[in-house]
Amino acid sequence: MTVVEKAAYLKGLVEGLGVEPDSRDGKLWGALTELLSQMAHEIEDLQESDNDYADALDEIAEELSYLEEITCDLDTPEDFEDLDDEDGYDDFDEEDGCGGECGSCGGCGDYAEYELHCPNCGGPIVVSEEVFEKGEMVCPGCGATISFNMDEQ
Repeated sequence: MTVVEKAAYLKGLVEGLGVEPDSRDGKLWGALTELLSQMAHEIEDLQESDNDYADALDEIAEELSYLEEITCDLDTPEDFEDLDDEDGYDDFDEEDGCGGECGSCGGCGDYAEYELHCPNCGGPIVVSEEVFEKGEMVCPGCGATISFNMDEQ
C-alpha cells in the first residue's frame, strides 16, 4: 500500500466515524486528512524524482567508467616502458619534469598540437604535429579516417 493509498484509507475511516463536517471536530479531522493527503502526494512525487535522478546518475557513472577505460589506459608507469628508442634513450624531455606522463604531446612540448573537430562526428581531436605531417589519423570518437591535406592551404 502506497503512502497516498494509506492517506485515502485514513480519510475514509474519518468519514466513517460519522463526525459532522461542520462541527469543530469535523473541521479538525477534515483539515488533518486533507493535509495528510497533500503530504502523501508530495512524498510520492519526491520518490519519483529521486528514482529519475538515481537512473540518470547510474547512466552518467556508466559513461564515466567507459571514458575512464578508453582514456586512462596509459596512466600506469608500465605503459611508458616501451617508449624507448632503438638507441636506448627515451623520447621525453627530462628537463620538463614530466617524463612524458602528461600524454598530451608525446614528450612535453616536443610537438606542436592542433585542436580540430572531426568532420564525421564533430568531436574534438587534439592532433600532434607529427600525426598532422603523416596526413591522416583515425578519430577516437567515431573511428572515421580523417585526412589532412597541406596542399589545400
